[in-house]
Amino acid sequence: MTADHHGGSDERAGDAERDHAPRPAIDVVLPVLNEAGALPALLAAMPAGFHPLVVDNGSTDGSAEVAARLGARVIHEPRRGFGAACYTGLAAATADVVCFMDADGSFDPADLAAVAGPVMNDEADLVLGRRVATAGAWPFHARVANRYLARRIRRTTGVNVRDLGPMRAAPRHALLGLDLRDRRSGWPLEMVLRAAAAGWRVAEVPVTYTSRVGRSKVTGTVRGTVTAVRDMAALLR
Repeated sequence: MTADHHGGSDERAGDAERDHAPRPAIDVVLPVLNEAGALPALLAAMPAGFHPLVVDNGSTDGSAEVAARLGARVIHEPRRGFGAACYTGLAAATADVVCFMDADGSFDPADLAAVAGPVMNDEADLVLGRRVATAGAWPFHARVANRYLARRIRRTTGVNVRDLGPMRAAPRHALLGLDLRDRRSGWPLEMVLRAAAAGWRVAEVPVTYTSRVGRSKVTGTVRGTVTAVRDMAALLR
Protein backbone atom coordinates (compact mmCIF):
# COMPACT_ATOMS: atom_id res chain seq x y z
CA MET A 1 0.00 0.00 0.00
CA THR A 2 2.78 2.39 0.95
CA ALA A 3 4.78 1.58 -2.16
CA ASP A 4 1.75 2.14 -4.38
CA HIS A 5 1.01 5.45 -2.73
CA HIS A 6 4.64 6.51 -3.05
CA GLY A 7 4.62 5.66 -6.75
CA GLY A 8 1.45 7.69 -7.26
CA SER A 9 3.04 10.68 -5.56
CA ASP A 10 6.08 10.44 -7.81
CA GLU A 11 3.83 10.33 -10.90
CA ARG A 12 1.91 13.37 -9.76
CA ALA A 13 5.16 15.19 -9.03
CA GLY A 14 6.38 14.37 -12.53
CA ASP A 15 3.12 15.65 -14.01
CA ALA A 16 3.47 18.87 -12.02
CA GLU A 17 7.02 19.35 -13.26
CA ARG A 18 5.89 18.88 -16.85
CA ASP A 19 2.98 21.29 -16.37
CA HIS A 20 5.34 23.99 -15.10
CA ALA A 21 8.12 23.34 -17.59
CA PRO A 22 8.65 26.29 -19.98
CA ARG A 23 7.11 25.68 -23.38
CA PRO A 24 9.25 26.25 -26.48
CA ALA A 25 8.97 29.64 -28.12
CA ILE A 26 6.76 30.01 -31.20
CA ASP A 27 7.34 32.48 -34.03
CA VAL A 28 4.28 34.41 -35.20
CA VAL A 29 4.56 35.63 -38.79
CA LEU A 30 2.67 38.88 -39.28
CA PRO A 31 2.42 40.01 -42.93
CA VAL A 32 2.09 43.79 -42.83
CA LEU A 33 1.05 46.40 -45.37
CA ASN A 34 0.23 49.77 -43.81
CA GLU A 35 -0.91 48.53 -40.40
CA ALA A 36 0.71 51.19 -38.21
CA GLY A 37 -2.61 51.87 -36.49
CA ALA A 38 -3.18 48.24 -35.50
CA LEU A 39 0.32 47.15 -34.53
CA PRO A 40 0.69 48.75 -31.06
CA ALA A 41 -2.33 46.99 -29.56
CA LEU A 42 -1.60 43.77 -31.44
CA LEU A 43 2.00 43.51 -30.31
CA ALA A 44 1.13 44.48 -26.75
CA ALA A 45 -1.38 41.61 -26.61
CA MET A 46 1.07 38.96 -27.85
CA PRO A 47 1.14 36.11 -25.29
CA ALA A 48 4.34 35.07 -23.53
CA GLY A 49 6.33 32.60 -25.60
CA PHE A 50 4.96 33.87 -28.92
CA HIS A 51 7.51 35.99 -30.76
CA PRO A 52 6.19 38.42 -33.40
CA LEU A 53 7.99 38.41 -36.73
CA VAL A 54 6.73 41.36 -38.74
CA VAL A 55 7.18 41.09 -42.50
CA ASP A 56 6.74 44.53 -44.00
CA ASN A 57 5.41 44.25 -47.54
CA GLY A 58 6.08 47.78 -48.73
CA SER A 59 4.26 49.91 -46.15
CA THR A 60 4.25 53.68 -46.57
CA ASP A 61 2.79 54.55 -43.17
CA GLY A 62 5.79 53.70 -40.99
CA SER A 63 4.55 50.24 -39.99
CA ALA A 64 8.06 48.77 -39.95
CA GLU A 65 9.35 51.55 -37.71
CA VAL A 66 6.40 51.17 -35.33
CA ALA A 67 6.98 47.42 -35.07
CA ALA A 68 10.72 47.79 -34.50
CA ARG A 69 10.18 50.44 -31.86
CA LEU A 70 7.84 48.08 -30.02
CA GLY A 71 10.43 45.31 -29.98
CA ALA A 72 9.26 43.09 -32.84
CA ARG A 73 11.67 41.50 -35.26
CA VAL A 74 11.13 43.18 -38.64
CA ILE A 75 11.91 41.78 -42.08
CA HIS A 76 11.32 43.57 -45.37
CA GLU A 77 9.78 41.81 -48.38
CA PRO A 78 9.56 44.22 -51.34
CA ARG A 79 7.66 41.79 -53.60
CA ARG A 80 3.99 42.61 -53.08
CA GLY A 81 1.74 39.70 -52.20
CA PHE A 82 0.30 37.98 -49.15
CA GLY A 83 2.07 34.73 -50.02
CA ALA A 84 5.37 36.52 -50.60
CA ALA A 85 5.24 38.10 -47.14
CA CYS A 86 4.18 34.85 -45.46
CA TYR A 87 6.89 32.79 -47.17
CA THR A 88 9.58 35.30 -46.28
CA GLY A 89 8.46 35.15 -42.66
CA LEU A 90 8.45 31.36 -42.70
CA ALA A 91 11.95 31.26 -44.20
CA ALA A 92 13.23 33.67 -41.56
CA ALA A 93 11.57 31.94 -38.60
CA THR A 94 13.69 29.81 -36.28
CA ALA A 95 11.14 28.23 -33.92
CA ASP A 96 10.02 24.63 -34.37
CA VAL A 97 6.38 25.76 -34.66
CA VAL A 98 5.26 28.79 -36.65
CA CYS A 99 1.95 30.64 -36.47
CA PHE A 100 0.53 33.04 -39.04
CA MET A 101 -1.89 35.84 -38.26
CA ASP A 102 -3.19 38.98 -39.96
CA ALA A 103 -1.78 42.15 -38.42
CA ASP A 104 -4.87 44.33 -38.94
CA GLY A 105 -6.32 43.91 -35.45
CA SER A 106 -9.09 41.53 -36.53
CA PHE A 107 -7.66 38.59 -34.57
CA ASP A 108 -6.99 38.25 -30.85
CA PRO A 109 -3.42 37.09 -30.11
CA ALA A 110 -4.82 35.33 -27.04
CA ASP A 111 -6.22 32.70 -29.45
CA LEU A 112 -2.74 31.76 -30.65
CA ALA A 113 -2.28 29.28 -27.79
CA ALA A 114 -5.40 27.36 -28.83
CA VAL A 115 -4.26 27.30 -32.47
CA ALA A 116 -0.69 26.23 -31.74
CA GLY A 117 -1.57 23.80 -28.93
CA PRO A 118 -2.58 20.78 -31.07
CA VAL A 119 0.62 21.13 -33.12
CA MET A 120 2.78 21.45 -30.01
CA ASN A 121 1.09 18.38 -28.51
CA ASP A 122 1.44 16.36 -31.73
CA GLU A 123 -2.33 16.11 -32.13
CA ALA A 124 -2.38 17.84 -35.53
CA ASP A 125 0.07 18.90 -38.22
CA LEU A 126 -1.82 21.96 -39.43
CA VAL A 127 -4.36 23.88 -37.36
CA LEU A 128 -6.59 26.54 -38.88
CA GLY A 129 -8.40 29.18 -36.86
CA ARG A 130 -12.10 28.93 -37.77
CA ARG A 131 -13.41 32.48 -37.51
CA VAL A 132 -16.28 33.27 -35.16
CA ALA A 133 -17.14 36.75 -36.35
CA THR A 134 -18.62 39.61 -34.39
CA ALA A 135 -21.39 41.64 -36.02
CA GLY A 136 -20.18 43.46 -39.14
CA ALA A 137 -16.64 42.06 -39.00
CA TRP A 138 -16.90 39.70 -41.96
CA PRO A 139 -18.47 41.16 -45.13
CA PHE A 140 -21.14 39.02 -46.78
CA HIS A 141 -19.26 38.66 -50.08
CA ALA A 142 -16.14 37.47 -48.25
CA ARG A 143 -18.11 34.90 -46.21
CA VAL A 144 -19.74 33.52 -49.35
CA ALA A 145 -16.37 33.24 -51.13
CA ASN A 146 -14.83 31.51 -48.13
CA ARG A 147 -17.74 29.05 -47.92
CA TYR A 148 -17.41 28.22 -51.62
CA LEU A 149 -13.68 27.56 -51.37
CA ALA A 150 -14.02 25.48 -48.20
CA ARG A 151 -16.66 23.33 -49.90
CA ARG A 152 -14.34 22.81 -52.88
CA ILE A 153 -11.55 21.73 -50.52
CA ARG A 154 -13.79 19.21 -48.79
CA ARG A 155 -14.83 17.72 -52.13
CA THR A 156 -11.32 17.71 -53.56
CA THR A 157 -9.35 16.46 -50.55
CA GLY A 158 -11.84 15.02 -48.07
CA VAL A 159 -10.42 17.31 -45.38
CA ASN A 160 -13.24 18.72 -43.27
CA VAL A 161 -12.35 22.41 -43.53
CA ARG A 162 -14.97 25.08 -42.88
CA ASP A 163 -12.79 28.18 -43.02
CA LEU A 164 -9.60 29.21 -44.83
CA GLY A 165 -8.80 31.70 -42.10
CA PRO A 166 -5.30 33.21 -42.02
CA MET A 167 -4.64 32.40 -38.34
CA ARG A 168 -2.94 29.01 -38.37
CA ALA A 169 -0.04 26.97 -37.01
CA ALA A 170 2.26 24.25 -38.34
CA PRO A 171 5.73 22.76 -37.77
CA ARG A 172 8.28 25.00 -39.50
CA HIS A 173 10.48 22.34 -41.11
CA ALA A 174 7.52 20.32 -42.39
CA LEU A 175 5.86 23.45 -43.78
CA LEU A 176 9.03 24.40 -45.65
CA GLY A 177 9.04 20.87 -47.02
CA LEU A 178 5.63 21.43 -48.66
CA ASP A 179 7.43 23.77 -51.09
CA LEU A 180 4.59 26.28 -51.35
CA ARG A 181 4.86 28.30 -54.58
CA ASP A 182 1.98 30.80 -54.52
CA ARG A 183 3.09 34.30 -53.57
CA ARG A 184 -0.29 35.99 -53.86
CA SER A 185 -3.68 35.37 -52.27
CA GLY A 186 -3.60 31.65 -53.02
CA TRP A 187 -1.03 30.95 -50.28
CA PRO A 188 -3.58 29.92 -47.57
CA LEU A 189 -5.36 27.52 -49.91
CA GLU A 190 -2.18 26.02 -51.35
CA MET A 191 -1.00 25.27 -47.82
CA VAL A 192 -4.15 23.26 -47.08
CA LEU A 193 -4.10 21.45 -50.44
CA ARG A 194 -0.46 20.43 -50.14
CA ALA A 195 -0.88 19.45 -46.51
CA ALA A 196 -3.83 17.23 -47.43
CA ALA A 197 -1.89 15.65 -50.31
CA ALA A 198 0.96 14.90 -47.91
CA GLY A 199 -1.40 13.16 -45.51
CA TRP A 200 -1.19 15.80 -42.79
CA ARG A 201 -3.65 15.84 -39.91
CA VAL A 202 -5.59 19.08 -40.45
CA ALA A 203 -7.73 20.48 -37.63
CA GLU A 204 -9.73 23.61 -36.88
CA VAL A 205 -10.29 25.52 -33.65
CA PRO A 206 -12.62 28.50 -33.16
CA VAL A 207 -11.03 31.96 -32.94
CA THR A 208 -12.54 35.39 -32.43
CA TYR A 209 -12.80 37.62 -35.50
CA THR A 210 -13.58 41.33 -35.11
CA SER A 211 -13.59 44.39 -37.35
CA ARG A 212 -10.13 45.31 -38.56
CA VAL A 213 -8.35 48.57 -37.83
CA GLY A 214 -8.33 50.82 -40.90
CA ARG A 215 -9.28 50.06 -44.50
CA SER A 216 -9.25 46.51 -45.79
CA LYS A 217 -6.99 45.80 -48.75
CA VAL A 218 -8.36 42.38 -49.75
CA THR A 219 -11.54 40.70 -48.50
CA GLY A 220 -13.07 43.91 -47.20
CA THR A 221 -13.68 44.99 -50.80
CA VAL A 222 -15.54 43.14 -53.54
CA ARG A 223 -12.63 43.67 -55.93
CA GLY A 224 -10.14 42.30 -53.41
CA THR A 225 -12.33 39.28 -52.73
CA VAL A 226 -12.69 38.55 -56.44
CA THR A 227 -8.90 38.72 -56.87
CA ALA A 228 -8.35 36.38 -53.91
CA VAL A 229 -10.94 33.87 -55.16
CA ARG A 230 -9.41 33.94 -58.64
CA ASP A 231 -5.95 33.22 -57.22
CA MET A 232 -7.28 30.38 -55.10
CA ALA A 233 -9.61 28.87 -57.71
CA ALA A 234 -6.65 28.47 -60.06
CA LEU A 235 -5.11 26.07 -57.53
CA LEU A 236 -8.23 23.89 -57.52
CA ARG A 237 -8.28 23.22 -61.24
